[in-house]
Amino acid sequence: MPRKPNSSRQTRALLATFLDRSQTWRHGYDLSKETGLKSGTLYPVLMRLSEQGLLESRWQDPERPGLPPRHVYRLTSAGLAFARGQARADAASSVGDPSGVLA
Repeated sequence: MPRKPNSSRQTRALLATFLDRSQTWRHGYDLSKETGLKSGTLYPVLMRLSEQGLLESRWQDPERPGLPPRHVYRLTSAGLAFARGQARADAASSVGDPSGVLA
């Protein structure tokens, strides 16, 4: 059974990065550079979000011969809704709304 989506600081940072370009396929290395997350943190979060149906992933053929294929990720529609909800909760908590819900 997949785990319930968590809202750790690392997960929220990753989801916020995906929200910037929600329909764009993103490489793990680029996500690491944008979020500052190390691979030992980033890839388990990516795998967990994929297992929960919040991200879709696929292998992308190399852009140049001799390079290996790369795994790429993007939000699913459920992931987009979840990420937007997390962003609203973060915005509400940053302005002091203890309920974490925007009116």
